[in-house]
Amino acid sequence: MKAFNPLTPQFPKLQSLVSSIRKLVLSPQNSALVLELLGKVLDQYPDIKTLENIHSKVFNLSFHENPSLGIKLMRAYAACGEPGLTRKVFDETPDRNAIFYNVMIRSYVNNHCYNDALLVFRDMLGGGFSPDNYTYPCVLKACSCSDNLRIGLQLHGALFKDGFDLNLFVGNGLIALYGKCGCLLEARRVLDEMMSRDVVSWNSMVAGYVHNMQFDDALEICREMEGLGQKPDAGTMASLLPAVTNTSAENVLYVKEMFVNLEKKSLVSWNVMITVHMKNSMPEKAVDLYLQMEKCEVEPDAITCASVLPACGDLSALLLGRRIHEYVERKKLCPNLLLENSLIDMYARCGCLEDAKRVFDRMKFRDVASWTSLISAYGMTGQGYNAVSLFTEMQNSGQSPDSIAFVAILSACSHSGLLNEGKFYFKQMTDDYRITPRIEHFACLVDLLGRSGRVDEAYNFIKQMPMEPNERVWGALLSSCRVYSNMDIGLLAADKLLQLAPEQSGYYVLLSNIYAKAGRWTEVTTTRSLMKRRRIRKMPGISNVELDNKVHTFLAGDTFHPQSKEIYEELSVLVGKMKELGYVPETDSALHDVEEEDKECHLAVHSEKLAIVFAILNTKESPIRITKNLRVCGDCHIAAKHISKIVQREIVIRDTNRFHHFKDGICSCGDYWTMSSTGFLPSFGFVLDNALLKMKNCPFSTTKSDLKDERPCFLALASKFLCHQAMKKMGECVEEEPYGAPWK
Repeated sequence: MKAFNPLTPQFPKLQSLVSSIRKLVLSPQNSALVLELLGKVLDQYPDIKTLENIHSKVFNLSFHENPSLGIKLMRAYAACGEPGLTRKVFDETPDRNAIFYNVMIRSYVNNHCYNDALLVFRDMLGGGFSPDNYTYPCVLKACSCSDNLRIGLQLHGALFKDGFDLNLFVGNGLIALYGKCGCLLEARRVLDEMMSRDVVSWNSMVAGYVHNMQFDDALEICREMEGLGQKPDAGTMASLLPAVTNTSAENVLYVKEMFVNLEKKSLVSWNVMITVHMKNSMPEKAVDLYLQMEKCEVEPDAITCASVLPACGDLSALLLGRRIHEYVERKKLCPNLLLENSLIDMYARCGCLEDAKRVFDRMKFRDVASWTSLISAYGMTGQGYNAVSLFTEMQNSGQSPDSIAFVAILSACSHSGLLNEGKFYFKQMTDDYRITPRIEHFACLVDLLGRSGRVDEAYNFIKQMPMEPNERVWGALLSSCRVYSNMDIGLLAADKLLQLAPEQSGYYVLLSNIYAKAGRWTEVTTTRSLMKRRRIRKMPGISNVELDNKVHTFLAGDTFHPQSKEIYEELSVLVGKMKELGYVPETDSALHDVEEEDKECHLAVHSEKLAIVFAILNTKESPIRITKNLRVCGDCHIAAKHISKIVQREIVIRDTNRFHHFKDGICSCGDYWTMSSTGFLPSFGFVLDNALLKMKNCPFSTTKSDLKDERPCFLALASKFLCHQAMKKMGECVEEEPYGAPWK
């Protein structure tokens, strides 16, 4: 129950009642009327200041011994979230009955003081008062929320003895208790034995299965309740939420149908649907739902905003993100730690570090996630020293970094080439904070050592790892071997990668790119035939750009957009101007055995170029923000620098590795990007505990054992080329490299 809101229509009536009381208390003859008016005021659940004023009048007029007034005072204080003051009234009342105990127990339960509620229940029994059908549901909830199965079992015995086990609310409480405490068979038995069941009964059973990670059973209960004619509600959806995180498309569709069929779509149901789509890497759908919700005139709350802001970040939908931020400010939804962290995350993902820092600086309270989000943002934009400074500031503030915070700072050091700092933080994590390194920490350090040219040291570090290295670690090492021409270790890394993840398309594409750059088209054909035979498909490059609260998506060579004709005409003009400035297409980035002129045409229609031109045609002056699901290829990186100078616009591209801020022909990465790995570091989404764009590979049915016969063929190709090619530089095109490559 919420405290009285003075802005509600009841406020004038309440003011009138309080004014009448002030006049009547002056005359002793009006005591009965005053008593009646005091009761009416308390029934309105006034704010705490008015309530304390009324309480003083009750005491001064010696009405505090009136049982009816005492109960109303307790309920009003409980509604204001003041269990301590509720207890004060309880203790001041000399003649208490079972109702007083029920109100006191409910007050403690509603304000999460579960152990206090159980103590009051014990006193109630000790005082000779008999619990009733109002007492037991509250006490069962106290047992459930405090995981007190022992008292819960004792209660169940007493309930059965007194005949309360057939009560609907008591039955619901028992299901919730057993479900929360992991006794699912008992919970199901209670559900089956109930004479009557409502939607709360089924929701409690769903929540029990979800709480115990039995997601399939939870979904089956939902289907069973529908089969028996019980319609799900928003509570059902909320109970199901953990069960439909990173789940199948079929399960997401099932929850969506549940939402569509709701007779009344409450705020809770909208929030659940937005969260379901975000938890299943569908940010576009999450944003679309939020916009539908606005059209339906459902007012968002802090949970809504905190749920949809990560979707805005994923899509670089900065305009919508700013509009939501303005709404948050207007409705005064902050301070709210979850919401403020979401705002930092959104601005960081959109490349707006100043805005992210502004939100961070205004926070009254910060947790480790607040610091980590900003540290990671600095790292992704190549501002390693700022990340180091902020990490030190976090430590000085008394906030201890956790495992994810160390991933963020190690990744930031790797992006900026801060070798000494990275090694220092790895040692500090293990020695000072006693944090056991995870595979992500090892991958970061291997990548950092490799980028610094210490390939042998990186390999020796891998051999000393206390756990088996995974494909992220070997992928980071292989990247370094290619940069620094260490063929021996490179072959070892390639062999390990093939053993660990033979089904990952990213490695085939990577090898194909290497062959293509060397003009070894026979090996390219062999590699791609291998992929085709194993039914392994590449993920196409996709670029997103926001315009008027709508996200426009482009594929390489896209001709389906309504403005395709204008886009290609403008792109042709821009390419001409770029060549006047000395632009030469980096045809090494093309992956096909075609003539140089054809390669230029292929490069010209990459998705990020189309997205940039679309933004130029439809916006003025403001920065152009592009989100790419793959790593930006070398040619597009060069082109973006030229375009930023020609049109005098800032261009911000976020790919799977980092942010690129292009301005006046210069990129913020300082072209250190050309020496970076192809995404072996933990992704920005991992560091922020949320994926950027979790693009999934197509289903692959072949097992590792099925691939053993073809492994020698694959290794022969790799060995033949690695011995032939000195691996002069990186900079290969990954336009066709899937986001889902294992090192990401």
